Amino acid sequence: MPIKPQPLRLSGGRKLQSPVGSTTRPTTSFVREAVMNLLAPRITDSSWLDLCSGSGVMSCEALQHGVKVVVAVEISPKVAKVCRTNLASTSAALGTKAYISMFCDDVIKWLSKEKKKLFGLASFPKFDLVYLDPPYDSDLYETVLNLLLKGDWLSEGSLVICEHSTNNEINVPAPWVEADRRKYGNTSLLMLSPPVSCPCDTGSMQPQKGQAM
Repeated sequence: MPIKPQPLRLSGGRKLQSPVGSTTRPTTSFVREAVMNLLAPRITDSSWLDLCSGSGVMSCEALQHGVKVVVAVEISPKVAKVCRTNLASTSAALGTKAYISMFCDDVIKWLSKEKKKLFGLASFPKFDLVYLDPPYDSDLYETVLNLLLKGDWLSEGSLVICEHSTNNEINVPAPWVEADRRKYGNTSLLMLSPPVSCPCDTGSMQPQKGQAM
């Protein structure tokens, strides 16, 4: 008899599906709340890119906080299906008019593709906020950060949040600039600004203005 997915809960109490029989590691509710608090001055009406999205819980939290664009990328077909379901149900419950798109793909290959081929649009807005949460033991961080710059994926004044194990500190690759670091038990966050712009700290960041699945 198949085991049903165990629900995750968003900060507002809304239930989400959780992948079963996978190695996904959902971001804890404590860390999710901390991230949303840190991003509060800038998240409304922003564009959000969720790399290695897993169940999509971070993107669903972002939807609750008023983002206008959500794009999620997850390599596992089973997990991507759960992510797509969670994004659709959250969007429907909120009545949001946000643009939402879910891709089942390897994050490195996806970032290397042309935006026009990915989205079928002549132009697509760059991302204000990027959440990168690969497996903690992966070596994806630096490669992904390089591709974000090379592919011109980021808006001016954007911020990339890298979730990683506290026991495995990430070095800041050039030419990125460290905006902030936070530790929450076994989970840590490294926040990076592209070289064009670097706020002094997350507390002083100003808002950056910027449904198909």
